[in-house]
Amino acid sequence: MPDGQMRIGILGTGTLAAALAAGWARAGHEVAVGGRSRAKAEALAERLGPGVRALDPDEVVAGRDAVLLAVSWDGVEEMLARVGAAEGALAGVPLIDPVNAVSHGVGALLTGPGESVSTRIAALAPGARVVKAFHLFAADQWVAEPDADRPRPTVAMCGADPGALEVVGQLVRDVGGVPATLGTLDRVRQLEEVAGFVIRLVFAGFDPGSAVPHVPMAG
Repeated sequence: MPDGQMRIGILGTGTLAAALAAGWARAGHEVAVGGRSRAKAEALAERLGPGVRALDPDEVVAGRDAVLLAVSWDGVEEMLARVGAAEGALAGVPLIDPVNAVSHGVGALLTGPGESVSTRIAALAPGARVVKAFHLFAADQWVAEPDADRPRPTVAMCGADPGALEVVGQLVRDVGGVPATLGTLDRVRQLEEVAGFVIRLVFAGFDPGSAVPHVPMAG
């Protein structure tokens, strides 16, 4: 493949899957999408254009440089089982986890004490190089082409594998973001708590940005 071009698989056909598929295709990557409904995947690929193909989920993960698991929390286990994750289908693959397991409108985490979505995914997909990323911003953040005149959002990430973090960091940059690695998977629950905090503020009618102090950067 051309230098810098990646083969990306996206499991899911919702708004985040669509936004990132469009952005990565626009950046020149080869994108395959698939979900529980082949018809929805085909409709999404047709809407996004020739850079995106619809495949069955097991084909979406085969031979990819990275896979995005863009499904709801209650669909994680089913989708990973469908692609054969327990049998090693995702071993060695950077697996991007943008999933928020939070109660609607309240923001309370649905994972067990001390558990995170990413650690659950890592247990369900042995050998996968899991990276938490893209879980905080709404999908429409990634719809527009990157614009030098618009502030670039910081995408907080956690992961244990340096190579996977490098791949995901490049994919963040390709859609106009700035990657910020904050630790390994043992720090993911903190990121997911932040998502719950943001969701709770939004549903309470407050701007989350106004609740985070602005600290001027040196230099």
